[in-house]
Formats: sequence, C-alpha cells, structure tokens
Amino acid sequence: MVFFTTLILSFGEIQLLLSEKVEYSILGISAVLFLIALCLLIWQIYRYCTRFPVLQRAVNILSADGPSAKSGGFQYATQTRDSKMEVHYEELSHRVSPGTSCTNLGSSLDLDSMADLEEEHIQGSLRFSLFYDQLQSRLVVTVLDAQDLAVRDFSHSVDPFVWVRLMWAAREDAEQCPLHSVLDEWQTRLVKKSSCPVFGDQFSCSLAEEEVSRVTVRFEVRDFDKYSRHGILGEARVPLNSLKMSYPLELRQDLQVPKKDMVGEALLSLKYLPTSQRLEVGVLKIRTVCHSNKTERALYARISIICNQCKLRHQRTTQKMCWEVTVFNEVLTFLLPDQHIRECSIIVSVFELQPSKKSSKRLIGNIHLKKDKTSENPHWELMMQSLRQPIAEWHFIFI
Repeated sequence: MVFFTTLILSFGEIQLLLSEKVEYSILGISAVLFLIALCLLIWQIYRYCTRFPVLQRAVNILSADGPSAKSGGFQYATQTRDSKMEVHYEELSHRVSPGTSCTNLGSSLDLDSMADLEEEHIQGSLRFSLFYDQLQSRLVVTVLDAQDLAVRDFSHSVDPFVWVRLMWAAREDAEQCPLHSVLDEWQTRLVKKSSCPVFGDQFSCSLAEEEVSRVTVRFEVRDFDKYSRHGILGEARVPLNSLKMSYPLELRQDLQVPKKDMVGEALLSLKYLPTSQRLEVGVLKIRTVCHSNKTERALYARISIICNQCKLRHQRTTQKMCWEVTVFNEVLTFLLPDQHIRECSIIVSVFELQPSKKSSKRLIGNIHLKKDKTSENPHWELMMQSLRQPIAEWHFIFI
C-alpha cells in the first residue's frame, strides 16, 4: 500500500510541477486531434453515402440480363501445370472495379466483346474519310463525327468513342476463307454527354498497295461506362477493294448491328468430374493468321468462368511463341459446386504480345461456351454425357 501511495503522490507532484502554459498547450493539441478525427469520420461517411448508389447502379446493370448472384459465395480454383496442383481460395466480389481509364478505353472490352449482345437501339450515322498515299504506302483513316446516336434510358445521355480496326483477309476472296487478322487498331478520344460527337482523330499505318484490296476498315461506336461493360451503339464497315482513295474520300454510313469476325481456331478439351466437382479446361492448340509484316510475337490464353452473371477467378496459360499452329497442351482446373455447373459460361480469351516490348498485350479474340436454362453448347453437352472423359473440339475465335 505504501508503494502505490508513493506512486500516486509522485504522479501528483509531477502534475503540480506543470505550468499553466503547458497545460493549455496539451489541451489545445487534444482539441485539434479531436477535430481532425471528427473531420475524418464525416468524410468517410460522406464518401460511403455518395459511392454506394453508384456501385449499386453498376451491379444492377450487370445483373439486368439474368438473376443476381448470391452473396457470400466462394470460388475455388486449381491450376494444373507440370503435374503440380495449386489451390486458390477467393471470395466472390460483387463490387465493380472503377479502374478503367479514359486513356485506354479498350481495356474493358475483353469480356463484353464476346457476349451475345442483342442491341435494341441501333441508330445514327458515322462520318469518316479514307486516303491511301501511294508514295509512302500508307493508309490514313480519319474519324470525323457521328450523328443521332442512341442515348441511355436511365441517364438520357451517351459518352461515345470509336474503336477502329483494320481487318486483313487471309485470302482475297474472303467469302471462301473468312479468316481475318487485325493489322492495326486504334481508339478515338472520348466525347462525354453528346449524341452528335465531333472526333477529328486521324490514324495511319504502313500498308503495301497489293494488300489494300484485302483490308476492311471496321468502325465500332461504343458508349463508355466506367463501372460496367461498354455499350454498343453500332458499327460501320468499309471494304477497300472497291474504293478509289488516291485523294481523301469522305463517307458517311448508317450504323448497323455489330458482327463478329473470325480470327482463328482453338482446340479445347472439356472434362467434368462430378465427385470432386472439378471442371478441367484444356488449351491444346491455337491456329491464327500470321501476316507477313507481323513482328515476333507470343500467345497466351486466359480462361474465365462466369456463373450467375458473376466472373469467377480466371486463369491463364503460359506464353508460347506464335506459329501458324501454336501448341500449348495445358489443362486448367476449376472446382465448381453443382449449382454453378448447371448454369455457367466459359470465356477463352486469346492475347498476343511482343516479348521485346512492355505493355504490348492485345486481344486477338474470344471463344464463348455457354450453358444456361434455355441453351447449351454442343461441346458442353458432350462433356456432360461423357463424364470423367476429356472431350476435345475445335472452336472458332471471334472478335
């Protein structure tokens, strides 16, 4: 008792030794810290209240075509590579990432370009000009403006931009051999809240004169959405084999329903093990069109499983140097519960990149294997009929 009493007296003596100026200083610092903490609390509450409606709207847009995902679900995925199994556990996230930037609008086109979209409102027109410089062997494409684009129902506005692709046919007669290759692609600047945007963006690339007749310029007008997939407003196509472009040729075309181009084939294998609830997707071979002016490049495939309109954790193959037929022979394994295997989709996205350059990844195309209540892919049906046996089939790659 004496020891504790001494401590109390000593502490009291220290307090008595403090001057009145120091006491007021401590009181002022405490008040400032309290005000800072209060401001941080108010700012966090304001941020939450303003952010939640935007996220809720984005989730509603994503789930408008089907039932909403159940919260609290888990996704289990394993990847088989060199006879080693790695198990990953990841909780499904229903929040939409706002990471898409206006400087790279095509970064979020990976998954929405392969979905079976049925656009109801395709209207408006696009004005552009084409010019081929024979002296420099260059094709110049200028996107001028668009008129009377369809607006979104909920906001009555549209944020358009144009994605331009040069589609090169493997043969001059594209109807007999519809395989295409993307020689080059560009995107215009984003014009916010305008159904009659003016772009004025000009692009050019080297193109031999004998190759001009095999090129089709594809203009795809899209509506930028930061929190969801970009909307499709329509497209315009111009085959260059029937045009005289010795002088700048200005054209205006009405927008049409977008069509997909076949850019290759992939040999995929599917196997489902009901006891262990494993889905094995094998990427065996990929055949693409190799243009003569293409530099050395590598390929890889990314596989995503979509269940109940929610993207589960994806996996990717290793990089392989690109040949006319690139051999992978890799199997990626996903652990899926029974309720997920009954209604899900497999998205196989093929990318190319140049090993000598950083950030040179470019989407070649996608394969979409769908299974839902109303339709079923034939390959998926064969897999379910031959459980525990790998079933391999060739699939076209579209973009």
